[in-house]
Amino acid sequence: MKFLLRLLTWWNSQTIGTQFYTWRKGQVVGKDDQGNIYYRTRDDKRRWVIYNGVCEPSRIPADWNGWLHHTYKEAPSEAEMPRKAWELPHQSNLSGTAGAYLPAGSLRRAAPVERRDYEAWQPE
Repeated sequence: MKFLLRLLTWWNSQTIGTQFYTWRKGQVVGKDDQGNIYYRTRDDKRRWVIYNGVCEPSRIPADWNGWLHHTYKEAPSEAEMPRKAWELPHQSNLSGTAGAYLPAGSLRRAAPVERRDYEAWQPE
């Protein structure tokens, strides 16, 4: 069953075709904090990532994303991107998870905050 999933689906890690292409033409460029491994071809025309776990693009940090899309010539493993003092570490998209942002008036909160800044419309 696991072989069939790898053969036919891309969201369960890499497919067998991708694994063969990576083995044949890929050069490891680096690895990020989440364990994703980045590759390129010898001529640097193709760049790709093999995810560590769930294939979720929001798990790719900004510097690696820029490298994947040819915005930066050098990979973050070769030349670190300058960081600002106010920048926070990369965090993947938490929408739909228990860690998702819930504002004060959200109905998903266990006890939503009572709102007094407006009055609900009542028909006459």
